[in-house]
Amino acid sequence: MQTNKSNNINQQTVIQLPSPLQSSCPHHKHTPRTPEATHQLQNRLNRMIGQLNGIKKMLDDNRYCGDILTQIAAVESALQSFGYIILQDHLETCVVEEIQNGNTEILEEAIDLIKKLK
Repeated sequence: MQTNKSNNINQQTVIQLPSPLQSSCPHHKHTPRTPEATHQLQNRLNRMIGQLNGIKKMLDDNRYCGDILTQIAAVESALQSFGYIILQDHLETCVVEEIQNGNTEILEEAIDLIKKLK
């Protein structure tokens, strides 16, 4: 970061980094999630957020490490399940649509995503 001393203005250079996953899918789904599916996913996220806030409170209260680790395992399991639901939706909608449109390169992305969730 450079500082212009004459008028105390900080100048920063912002560098745009490439996305870690260069996707052939657009950034928005062609087939939107149903309001019910979106609501269910948001409920799952809210429960996980609640669990994380509970862990934060446990730390603040100096709770026993084993109890905190048990809660961490619960959040990890919930997040893993959430990821599998999103992956299933991705395979059933985005991937199927791309294959039907002749884009078989989407399979490579799908395999990479599956590897990330293992």
